[in-house]
Amino acid sequence: MTDFIAYEVEGSVAVISLDRPERRNAQNTQFLVELDDAWTRAARDDAVRVIVLRANGPHFSAGHDMSPEGRDVDFEYSSHGVHKLYDHEQRLYLGYARKWRDVPKPSIAAVQGVCIAAGLMLCWPCDLIVAAEDAYFNDPVVRMGIGGVEYHGHTWELGARKAKEMLFTAKGFTAAQAEQLGMVNRVVPVDALHAETMALANDIAKMHPFALAMAKRAVNQTLDVMGQHTALQAVFDIHQLGHANALALSGIPVLLDLEGMKAKSGTTDN
Repeated sequence: MTDFIAYEVEGSVAVISLDRPERRNAQNTQFLVELDDAWTRAARDDAVRVIVLRANGPHFSAGHDMSPEGRDVDFEYSSHGVHKLYDHEQRLYLGYARKWRDVPKPSIAAVQGVCIAAGLMLCWPCDLIVAAEDAYFNDPVVRMGIGGVEYHGHTWELGARKAKEMLFTAKGFTAAQAEQLGMVNRVVPVDALHAETMALANDIAKMHPFALAMAKRAVNQTLDVMGQHTALQAVFDIHQLGHANALALSGIPVLLDLEGMKAKSGTTDN
């Protein structure tokens, strides 16, 4: 039994559903551990040929749960220095995303509503993305004094200039814009999202499973030869530098209100 993730198998397709709609599928440690368990279950089931990642409720994921009542243990880790926070995010954020990316079965993310910040780290590791017409993709983490979320897929998914636009402006892209940029495979009506995604999954599931695994490996290996694997780790370290700077300035690993903190402390920019 899980609290935040639902799992079922429909024919040859494993369907993993984010199931915390009252929080817009915001993520904490329990959420991510349950999600990883579901990915592992699907990867180990020989009857499963394709994995679909979807979400219950009107939104795919609002990212990390930053609410006072739901805030994760990251803030507790920060009191022990950056290294514990680094280890936590290396394992649950970058580590899980890389693991899901390399599962040797095709995966499809079905995205509706908002997909914000850490929400991108759930859909980007998937091989294909089907977006509802109301989907909106964004990473506004620069507003928190950090250079972007822990899994830096931005440059690979959007291209360098559009990645910078998303990060510099803290504004995102609609489903149609994301499709034009090549981040999304297809855009469908909201009420057709599940049916269209399952139709695509079932079509892929007709292929030989080892051939699918080799095809996926060929593309992923090509990306890694181009530097993706190394770049993800390097940018993760830059992300942690952002946390260290925030800790030095505010005592917590993000700058939730930089201008307000400056006013309260009486400091100004030089």
